[in-house]
Amino acid sequence: MKNFQPSDIKELDGYTKVCLVDNLKEHQGQKFFVNETEIAVFKVDGEIYALNNICPHQHTAMIYDGFIEDGCIVCPAHGWMFNLKTGRMPTDRKGLDSYPVKVMENQVFIKVDKKEFKW
Repeated sequence: MKNFQPSDIKELDGYTKVCLVDNLKEHQGQKFFVNETEIAVFKVDGEIYALNNICPHQHTAMIYDGFIEDGCIVCPAHGWMFNLKTGRMPTDRKGLDSYPVKVMENQVFIKVDKKEFKW
């Protein structure tokens, strides 16, 4: 792993390393956990996207196993579609949370805020 410069570390504040770019296969998702949140990560035409892995339809944790179509990921359970960039559904309804991604020296970092419950 590269020795980051102080400015690099500041840029990565709140981001978690999940994998290497080379470990992601084009048009295939992979599942990761970041701050106790299940994330689906995709590489499409060299771009990397991170979405929540839990489909809001019936709360199935299968988004990573969906297929890519027209810039969307299609849930393999019931066919719901979500925009890879925004996580929104084609009708512009809220769908999946999308997460910021940074790539540095072939390493993929994702920012997922920790869930805090206020009772």
